[in-house]
This record gives sequence, C-alpha cells and structure tokens, in this order.
Amino acid sequence: MTSKTVAFIGLGTMGFPMAGHLAKAGFQVVVYNRTTATTEKWLNTYTGTLARTPAEAAQHADVILTCVGNDHDVREVYCGPQGILSTARPGSLLIDHTTASAEVAREIAAAAANVSAAFLDAPVSGGEAGAVNGCLTVMVGGSQANFEQAQPIFAAYAKASTLMGDVGFGQITKMANQICIAGVLQGLSEAITLAKSAGLDIEKMTDVLKHGAAGSWQMENRAVTMAADKFDFGFAIDWMRKDLAICFEAAEQYGVALPLARQVDAEYEKLQARGFQRADTSVLIKQFDK
Repeated sequence: MTSKTVAFIGLGTMGFPMAGHLAKAGFQVVVYNRTTATTEKWLNTYTGTLARTPAEAAQHADVILTCVGNDHDVREVYCGPQGILSTARPGSLLIDHTTASAEVAREIAAAAANVSAAFLDAPVSGGEAGAVNGCLTVMVGGSQANFEQAQPIFAAYAKASTLMGDVGFGQITKMANQICIAGVLQGLSEAITLAKSAGLDIEKMTDVLKHGAAGSWQMENRAVTMAADKFDFGFAIDWMRKDLAICFEAAEQYGVALPLARQVDAEYEKLQARGFQRADTSVLIKQFDK
C-alpha cells in the first residue's frame, strides 16, 4: 500500500500532522493547501510533493484525502473548477476527514460515483494532540470494501476506525460526539466552579473522580487546566459552534430537540463576544466568571 500515491488536501491544525504521518509511513504524498506558505512549511518538515490546485493533487493519486473547514469548502475542493473530481482517476478512493453535514457527504459520494471513484465520509475525534500523536478515532460512512481499502491509510494516524454504516453515518456519529462533549464540558464547568468556591483541591478531586462514574477524557485532560484558567489547547470555540450548527440542522431534519447543546452554544456565543473565539472549548467554565 505504501507504494501508492496519496493526495492530502487541507493542511490545517489536523491535516498538517495527519499528512505528515502518511509521509513518515512511506506513502508518496502530494499536498495542497489554499495558503501556499503552509504547504511549503509542510514540505520543509516532511517528504512530499506540492500541488497548486486540488485537481493537480488528485490527478495521479490512488487515495485522495481532504480535511477542510465546512460544507462550502468540501464542495469547492471536490466539485469546483479546479476540484478533485475534475481529475480523479476511475477506481481512486476519496476520503473526507472534514467535520461536515451528512448531506454534503452523500452529495460528494454521488458525484464521485459519476467518475467511477469511491467515497468515505470519515470525520475524526482526538483533537490536535490526537493528530500530532497519531492516535485519532475515525468514524466512517461508506461500503465495507472501501473501508477495508482505507485501513492502511487510517493506521498511519489513528488508533481506531469504525465503519458506522452507509455514507453520511460517519458525520452523524461525529455530531453525537460533539453533543456529548458539549454536555460533559457544561457539567465539568459547573462541578469545578462549585468545588473551587468551596476551597476543594481540583487536582485531588480529579484524581478521585476520574476513576468512577464521572470519569471522562475531558475531566482527565481539562479539569486542572480549566481550574488554572488555561484555554490554549487547540480546538477553538469558533469551530465547536460550527460543528454544533451542523448538529442543530440535523436535529431539525429529524425532529429532535437538543436543549443542553443549545444552552452550551448560547454560552459559547457570549464567550465569543467577550473575545474568546480562539480559546479551546474548555473555556466554557468562564461563563461563571463573577
């Protein structure tokens, strides 16, 4: 598999290290990013080839991966005038790691089928640290055969990958993931605020609670930093609100209420207005500032 050419489009916070892991694994990697300086920085760090457009990146690739911002960006890199689908070869495998809507995943899958290419929607969880350390979790929508074909790719930067169902189900799973994170952070914010007000040692509290029913990744990795007023850990609330907006659109489609997620989103909106747009999601605790 490593003799195959892999195109990686989108060298942001997640894509930059993910593409790097593929290069270190021995794949022939072609990279594209809208900001050429970022591409050049990647090429100064890893071995690969620069492409000037998504179409150029895709034209000789066996596997084409994307990790961009939102539905509009996904449509642009796949279906735009210089998009992937203008040059993707029949039989190539397209994998989108963007957190986007299930609708755009199905749209791109249908467009890919028209050029005899396969498609997987494969959003990831684990944040910047998971990408850098190569231990992401991948939630995948698509066929079993295409999922199996992607395994050597996922193995380069993920600790686990699971086929959730047809195209779109990867994105639905990521929506559930973000809703869970929102709820856990709200509960953790309230718990830490109460504990600090009472004079409790937060580090000692975390060491006790993380082994019980209240334990979570957020508690283990963010409780102490939240109590210390540190919020520079990668996944900004700007991006969380983008993801929650996708959740709300899906909820309306399926007739589902998401009251806690909407409450958290409203608090993030207030925090954005206070200048915390680029703070990570654990900044939610600052809703209780006096």
